[in-house]
Amino acid sequence: MSSILVIYYSRTGHTQEMAEFIAGGIRDGGAEAVLKSVDEVNVDELAGYDGVVIGSPSYYGCMAAEIKQLLDKSISVQGKLDGKVGGAFCSSARLSGGNETTVLSLLNALLVHGMVVTGGTPQFPYGPVAIHAPEEETTRKECLDYGRRVAKLATRLSS
Repeated sequence: MSSILVIYYSRTGHTQEMAEFIAGGIRDGGAEAVLKSVDEVNVDELAGYDGVVIGSPSYYGCMAAEIKQLLDKSISVQGKLDGKVGGAFCSSARLSGGNETTVLSLLNALLVHGMVVTGGTPQFPYGPVAIHAPEEETTRKECLDYGRRVAKLATRLSS
């Protein structure tokens, strides 16, 4: 069974709620989901998973400093994430809050590690995003579906 780490930073609980939906989708997709706040993650453990999905609120169109710090430290595992599945998600305070630029910056970091990323849907092409909490049924469904897609890809690649 594939094992996927879902990492998040959340000040308000909104990004954490998205992470919980994504982890639920991963489980629905037949993989093990390990859900951790960024402050619970040791960079050395990243290589022990078949996939890593990272979520952050958007601050000035960028990821939270706590997530960036983890990614900066991840240079120590360069080469060990190659071929594993990666994914990203984001929440912001308003419609023009920088969700897409934040998700793309997260995906860029995962691509530098040689990770294989799965896209979203036409409505959320880079990964799930939310304005405040994922209250809309569409956003919750997208988080669950994204988790399932990540699980399916990780299972396919690890077989």
